Amino acid sequence: QVQLVESGGGLVQAGGSLRLSCAASGTIFSINTMGWYRQAPGKQRELVATITSGGSTNYADSVKGRFTISRDNAKNTVYLQMNSLKLEDTAVYYCNADLARTSWTRSRGYWGQGTQVTVSS
Repeated sequence: QVQLVESGGGLVQAGGSLRLSCAASGTIFSINTMGWYRQAPGKQRELVATITSGGSTNYADSVKGRFTISRDNAKNTVYLQMNSLKLEDTAVYYCNADLARTSWTRSRGYWGQGTQVTVSS
């Protein structure tokens, strides 16, 4: 079994910061790309940021310059540092990991349960 568990969500005022963490556990052979997605009420889920196993990053235009994605391969953990938060950042944030559980199994995507981030004025 593979489990992704997020932490760090909560309520924060506009202009503040939060740091999200997502740790993968269970039987894991390798992890390829990891990423963060978010879904606001009445909106489609959208990509926020991704990071490859080699450290290459990609960000949505709406968060560039404010958010930073990073990972600790030894801990199978991905982070999202969110600065200068805006009201429109309010959403449920989900982490994703493309991983293989064994050396003979193709990798596929796994999702966390989601964590609520609410930005207030």
